[in-house]
Amino acid sequence: VKEEFGVNDPNEEPIQIKADGIKLKEEIDINDEPIAFTEENYLVKHESSLEGQPGANTWETSYQCSPYDKAFLANCKLIQHHQPLSGERPYQCSQCDKVFTRKGILIRHQITHTGEKPYQCSQCDKAFTQKSNLTQHQRTHTGEKPYHCSQCGKSFSNKHHLVGHQIIHIRENPYQCSHCDKSFTQKSNLTQHQRTHTGDKPYLCSQCGKAFLHKCDLIKHQRTHTGDKPYQCNKCDKAFTVMNSLLNHQTAHTGEKPYQCSQCDKAFSQNCDLIKHQSTHTDEKPYQCSQCDKAFTQKSNLTQHQRTHTGEKPYQCSQCDKAFTQKTNLTQHQRTHTGEKPYQCRQCGKAFSNKHHLVGHQIIHIRENPYQCSHCDKSFTRKSNLTQHQRTHTGEKPYQCIQCNKAFTVMNSLLKHQTTHTGEKPYQCSQCDKAFSQKCDLITHQRIHTGEKPYQCSECDKAFTLKINLTQHQRLHTGEKPYQCSHCDKGFTQKCHLIQHRITHTGEKPYQCSQCDKAFTQKCNLTRHQRTHTLEKKHSNAVNVTRLSHRKVILFNIK
Repeated sequence: VKEEFGVNDPNEEPIQIKADGIKLKEEIDINDEPIAFTEENYLVKHESSLEGQPGANTWETSYQCSPYDKAFLANCKLIQHHQPLSGERPYQCSQCDKVFTRKGILIRHQITHTGEKPYQCSQCDKAFTQKSNLTQHQRTHTGEKPYHCSQCGKSFSNKHHLVGHQIIHIRENPYQCSHCDKSFTQKSNLTQHQRTHTGDKPYLCSQCGKAFLHKCDLIKHQRTHTGDKPYQCNKCDKAFTVMNSLLNHQTAHTGEKPYQCSQCDKAFSQNCDLIKHQSTHTDEKPYQCSQCDKAFTQKSNLTQHQRTHTGEKPYQCSQCDKAFTQKTNLTQHQRTHTGEKPYQCRQCGKAFSNKHHLVGHQIIHIRENPYQCSHCDKSFTRKSNLTQHQRTHTGEKPYQCIQCNKAFTVMNSLLKHQTTHTGEKPYQCSQCDKAFSQKCDLITHQRIHTGEKPYQCSECDKAFTLKINLTQHQRLHTGEKPYQCSHCDKGFTQKCHLIQHRITHTGEKPYQCSQCDKAFTQKCNLTRHQRTHTLEKKHSNAVNVTRLSHRKVILFNIK
């Protein structure tokens, strides 16, 4: 059996991939559509093949395409095969300007305009535009895997996945790399690979100057300038810049998960997700950072990490001067300009710009708190919240500022702190001239103008502008004192009160008077003390004024 993978360079001899028992040839299915012929003898030949005339089912008398050495049982299939080669596209869509080589493809395309999904799954509410997609989807219910590998016995629900798998059994790679031990089935693949050794990037973008190893990467990159998304999903209105993204997206419609983990029962819709998952079983981290001792399971994670060393921020916002290390962070940031909130809560309708914020919000509808603190009786809906809370007991501060020695218990506090070094305040109040480094601080500030107090106590009629103030107030009702002194058994409702109390054990007096040598354990005591200097000054000034007035009176009497 032989098959050519794609069309090679005309000057290059095609490499025949051979494997015993593997059939990689795939013919075109005409889907029982009416076929028209340009000459009568074509019709006669076609009808005879359907009636089972001699020669209809043998390769010896089949219809041969000489340029590509392909053979077909029926001449109609040879005609269909020739149409894409000749560039002829006789079937025009009446609703858009798209043209197609075959009527069946046109009919399938027209469904994207009507939105019709005639093929309904009998076991769930999903429907499909094509029967083949329904058949494929139904295998997710039945578990059927009709495509078997003759070499190793592995089964697949999809023919394309079998074809992709079978390539691993083909070992004939005649093109050997002179720099390493890799070999390839095609000379063009070897040429591309060798560029990873030489650093040669022959494909240059005319708009930004970026260079690429492969022409296909340049074409993909150019779409970031043009906004072109040529790969359209035929089941919804989404479009993609690369075919892989479309194929990944389409699994969301079929629900198919063909990539099964051999060590557990988990399955995935994409091979890359399976590879990521498999690293959880091995603990293997093959991607090592050359500048520190960190290692990663995926190359993409290493690339992102290395930007913390280089400071590179390749993703630039087109509406302001902000740049980001990751594309997802840029997408999220751009929503601050557009106001887009694509993530909606199904239970209350609240919308969010970030998926994680939606997930965090949805927990308020669920009352279960499975994560229990081992130091106190508090429990949490999320493990991350428990971890953050436990730092109030342990004193751990894992987030360190690289510009000063300050450390923080949570990442958000570090990010807020870092703006004190940059001085950046992008969030401007529309009612006064104040500006803020964080959007949440602007929202809080604006409540001064509006008088809004959104945080209402459920026990009494008090309301607060900040959630933290409500939390602190509620402890008056509950009697909760979460901040425990490690030196004695005293507890406090607020952390600042615990810090003040600890000083009574250490004897530390951090608040120093600038006018004398006195020091205090609390700031309020320093403030009270400083008033004594102010009063002394006022009294001294008053005495001086009185003396001056008295002197003037004496001088006047002498005169």
